[in-house]
Amino acid sequence: MLLVFISCQDQNRKPGIETAKDKEAEVIEKLASAELIAKKFPGISSSVGDHKLHDASLLDSIYSKRNYKPIWTERSMREDLYRSIINASQDGLEPEDYHSSYLKRNLANLAQLDDQQRSLTEIMLTDAFLGLASDYNSGKLDPAEIYDIWGVERNKIDLSGLLNYGLEQQNILAAIDSVTPKHEVYKGLKRSLETYRKLAANEENPTHIPDLEESIKAEEKNERIPGIKRRLKELGYWEREISDSAYTYDENLQEAIKKFQENYGIETDGVIGRGTIKTLNKTYQDRLEQILVNLERWRWYPKDLGRQYIIVNIANFRLHLVKNGDTISTHRTMVGTEARKTPVFSDHVEHIVYNPTWTIPPTIRANDVIPSASNDPDYINRKNFSIFNQSGELLDPSQVNWSSSKVRGYTFRQEAGPTNPLGLVKIIYPNQYMIYLHDTPSKSLFNKNIRAQSSGCVRVQDVLDLARELLSDQPEYDDEKIKSILDSGKTTTVKVTQPVEVHHLYWTAWNENGSTRFAEDIYNRDAAVYKLLTEN
Repeated sequence: MLLVFISCQDQNRKPGIETAKDKEAEVIEKLASAELIAKKFPGISSSVGDHKLHDASLLDSIYSKRNYKPIWTERSMREDLYRSIINASQDGLEPEDYHSSYLKRNLANLAQLDDQQRSLTEIMLTDAFLGLASDYNSGKLDPAEIYDIWGVERNKIDLSGLLNYGLEQQNILAAIDSVTPKHEVYKGLKRSLETYRKLAANEENPTHIPDLEESIKAEEKNERIPGIKRRLKELGYWEREISDSAYTYDENLQEAIKKFQENYGIETDGVIGRGTIKTLNKTYQDRLEQILVNLERWRWYPKDLGRQYIIVNIANFRLHLVKNGDTISTHRTMVGTEARKTPVFSDHVEHIVYNPTWTIPPTIRANDVIPSASNDPDYINRKNFSIFNQSGELLDPSQVNWSSSKVRGYTFRQEAGPTNPLGLVKIIYPNQYMIYLHDTPSKSLFNKNIRAQSSGCVRVQDVLDLARELLSDQPEYDDEKIKSILDSGKTTTVKVTQPVEVHHLYWTAWNENGSTRFAEDIYNRDAAVYKLLTEN
């Protein structure tokens, strides 16, 4: 809807009779004088009536620099701003947060407003722009206030400068578009949002399956089977007839369950456990809320991920190497457990270490290594650990007093070899969390769907191939050279000379090849973010 200050015009203008256009010019002339606007600010703190302002002090600063002259005297600018407010719903933002009903009412009846109301409307238009631009740029919520560990710098924005840019260019739409996320995942989520809004609106009485005490395995009988088939049919995974007396978990149902499990990031084992039942019971409204949460997350993330970057989706256990917008390779990963979560942060690759040693992180040293060494005299030798005191001297494990408090200050290092949990290579991007990408001798674990099994670092399937790509600009490190380094068994560090950013991010919904996909919320974050969004 395009709102104008005068809702209709006289189609049969007669001499001497004031037309709507004349009236509009007069209203704009009086819209909000500098004197009237200036008078408003001493009485404005954080709200206008029932409408909370995004930043009253910034508003005053903007207007004071303009000597309190009105901004929104151009009809096209007002219309474009209002259109942007309404269209914000397509991004999962709530238009009412930007005074949509207030502006709709006042802009449609501006000629009937008194001077004070017109001045407040002027102020509310500017506040709506500031709030909308800020939320597009960096999100409604501040993740640093939600999470104890958050390593992505918040997107900065000069709201006053952005407003000036829009005014100078006479293009408010371009100003707002300049801070809207452009990543393909964000664009895909917008398409998913439209789809799931329709699905949620049309969903009636979805089948709910009672919780399980024990998992249902192939050929077992269970009274929940008909209900499971009905729920799968509602979700588009079952097309056969449903008999209320057929309780056997047969082969056809197993195939449908496996397909469902794969699409929703559940262990694809064909076993109907509590996780599968929990996911089956999620409604379209639940999924809609999940999409809204992930749109907000993408407003937190960097606007520019780099020309070449590694992106790790922690929740989906996947790593992608992207160059100039094209995905060069995709790798399965293992990430931190619930107790030792892999943090969200961004950095850049510095070097690669072949035949790496492993310096034990403080948490693992205190909780795992020291207790094990205290109880088992041969533990240190069996694990191929070296121990160094605070002076850097190599210690004999048999001479260490494991009950002494000094032990906690020692450095424990596992030497390169077949038992080293880092495998053959690690990729380093120095960061405060001591997180990196690495190989693992436990290759079979990559076959599992749920792979939150590490101590925080990210294990990568076929990581040697990834390392080769990172050294592709250094022809001297060809396959033969790398093989000779690995065969030597010596720890060798190679500097990465091409710029490669690394982004550890967390998202549980995305659009892939036209279909919406969901991942298990392994760290149980979605519900809390949605609650905060709706509270705000």
